[in-house]
Amino acid sequence: MFVSHRYVLIGALLVSFTLLSFHKPQDLSEWRDLNADTYFWKSLPVLYPPATIRPLPTTKPVIYPRIQALSFEESATARNTREKHRDAVKDIFKRCWSSYRQHAWLADELTPVSGGSRSTFGGWAATLVDALDTLWIMDMREEFGEAVSAAITINFTKTEFNEINVFETNIRYLGGFLGAFDVSNDSRLLHKAVEIGEMLYKAFDTPNRMPIMRWNIQAAMRNDRSKQVAGSSTLIAEIGSLSMEFTRLSILTGDPKWFDAVQVITDHMAEQQMTTELPGLWPLVANAQNRTFNEGTAFTLGAMADSAYEYLPKMSALTGGKLEVYQTMYERAAEAMLAHNLFRPMLPNNDDILIAGQAHTKNGGRDIELETQGQHLVCFLGGLLVIGGKIFNRQKDLNAATKLAEGCIWAYKSMPHGIMPEYSCAWDEPLWRREVARKAREKDVENLSNSQLDQIVTENHVPKGFTAINDGRYLLRPEAIESVFVLYRSTGRVDLLESAWDMFLAIERTTKTKFANSAVLEVSKSDEKPQQSDSMESFWLGETLKYFYLIFSDPSVISLDEYVFNTEAHPLRRLVP
Repeated sequence: MFVSHRYVLIGALLVSFTLLSFHKPQDLSEWRDLNADTYFWKSLPVLYPPATIRPLPTTKPVIYPRIQALSFEESATARNTREKHRDAVKDIFKRCWSSYRQHAWLADELTPVSGGSRSTFGGWAATLVDALDTLWIMDMREEFGEAVSAAITINFTKTEFNEINVFETNIRYLGGFLGAFDVSNDSRLLHKAVEIGEMLYKAFDTPNRMPIMRWNIQAAMRNDRSKQVAGSSTLIAEIGSLSMEFTRLSILTGDPKWFDAVQVITDHMAEQQMTTELPGLWPLVANAQNRTFNEGTAFTLGAMADSAYEYLPKMSALTGGKLEVYQTMYERAAEAMLAHNLFRPMLPNNDDILIAGQAHTKNGGRDIELETQGQHLVCFLGGLLVIGGKIFNRQKDLNAATKLAEGCIWAYKSMPHGIMPEYSCAWDEPLWRREVARKAREKDVENLSNSQLDQIVTENHVPKGFTAINDGRYLLRPEAIESVFVLYRSTGRVDLLESAWDMFLAIERTTKTKFANSAVLEVSKSDEKPQQSDSMESFWLGETLKYFYLIFSDPSVISLDEYVFNTEAHPLRRLVP
């Protein structure tokens, strides 16, 4: 015990000295005071301390190729149009922020139809924290100051929830405070990040040091953690998406314990990556209780897996390439997904686009079947492959990234309200009508006439290029504009600005409410206005509107060569030479 603690102290001191040369907060004494042993979450004893804590690497950062294009040429007229579009996005943000401030201040979410509020993520003002760096980026400094003053009062030792989602708490709250600190350098935000970091660190206090992703926080606050055990069924996205925020917190504070905690997860994922039934990719579900990451037959890049892959090249960018394992893991995953998860739908106009589906293995991995289902969530993949393709000089990744982003643009344009739904299936033109009928559970499809098939297509509201709309909702998601933004910043393609503006107009037109903007239940039916569900998750202000604002901003604003976004669009400073 004493050897371990001495090692931790020496390691922390060494790391703090070496890391200050990379990024030095204005006054580290402030967060150190806040990190005093009297703080509730830090005062709880660690029941299962790690045998050792590895320090952050001290080698020099790698010189990566640029992500952003060297030039963005535009005429005076084009610049004027772009800036008008930027200001229009800001106006929508201001309207939503004003309604949140008036009707839901310090609640997790505004209910944008009824004008009320709800708590969904611990009751710790998720929308406020998620929007902090957006306020700064949009130059709303007065509102930012007020929001920070409110945010520092959030008490992370009080919640009415029995269970919290560690992944969501990490990306929204820890990521939110870190991103806001990295753009503003306001040390109060680092203070709050440390508070959350201390809380989340206790979710790792299990016999095998694997985190509990759906965590009984009330039991933990009662110091009843003797029975804490990591889950036997854990989503790969949740356990695989803690690395960026924990590592950045260690870099900023000089305390390596957070980095060490998540790097243990990375070790196991790396060791087992090539032993799955689809080598290079991990199954959808992991067993954290016995640290098994290679058992399962479903391999998706979308919901419940997405950010585990997203964080691989982004960790390389964040840490300046000091951890070679992330490049290795990314390249293995990229090879597998390019070979097994992407498909080109055969469309009426023969567009050369790609969609990412879900692969299923059979017969012990000897057979692989691709489920051709598109997801709005998986639209992030184009942006991911741009980043990996750029920094690791992988042209085939960049080629796929372009077609994936254009596939999401196509999905928006193809729907009657101009918005891509949550889930949809794509197929080819010759089989389109009969496949729609099969999805509608019609019998004797082969004997139906063309007129009968056309009637089925009309009744099921299926546009050409799709065979079924499995889930017609639009939840104000950011993934499509995220990839369009990253692709634009890397190429300077003017047509992407036009596509982004069309997407923005369609979303605003369809989702606008009396107070703000709401998720809608059905975007595939042309003959009726989509019903609003009275939901505005915090990512609407934290991600979606941020990406729309940034694509119409000067490219120097949050340059991708200086920052890397976490999966909640919070910009974290990269370590650069």
